[in-house]
Amino acid sequence: MARWEPNARARLAAAALDLFEEHGYDSTTVAQITERAGLTKSSFFRHFTDKREVLFDGEAMTEALVTGVAEAPADVAPLDALTHAFLRTGETMFPPERRPFLARRAAVIRRAPELAEREALKELGLADAVRTALEARGTTPVEARVCAELGGLAFSLAYERWLEAGAEVRFEPLLRRAEREVRAAASQSTR
Repeated sequence: MARWEPNARARLAAAALDLFEEHGYDSTTVAQITERAGLTKSSFFRHFTDKREVLFDGEAMTEALVTGVAEAPADVAPLDALTHAFLRTGETMFPPERRPFLARRAAVIRRAPELAEREALKELGLADAVRTALEARGTTPVEARVCAELGGLAFSLAYERWLEAGAEVRFEPLLRRAEREVRAAASQSTR
């Protein structure tokens, strides 16, 4: 591929994922990733700080969730505002055509402790971002934290199920089911 072609970030991520599957995360170098993508090392470092970051796009997800919370109807409860944000994010970030890539990505992350740690840190950052967004809507800090944790759990459950589902399954019904389950479990826990 020519070095000037568009979508360098996606090409690097695809090359890295292929190499991580073939050789393992630890045995793959940035040079191998850039060679496979048909790009230079300087192109790689324009997009990512290191090879660990190549499979993570936390900024886009954070921005989508924060915007979704802010744009939720003003009269809805905090957890419903999160659901609004999660549904909007799921529609844009988890279309059916991305499922194969994201399922492969999840498998690679599970096998590499350094990537699993990065995924956990990303999830903590997302929870903090939505907590802050809920507080900006007037939610108390404690309620915002609880909603961020419960909403994050529902989102994670739905995402895991979506990765395992058939190509025809959309993210929305899985999120709605996970949200009902989390709410039911939380209400049972208070008895």
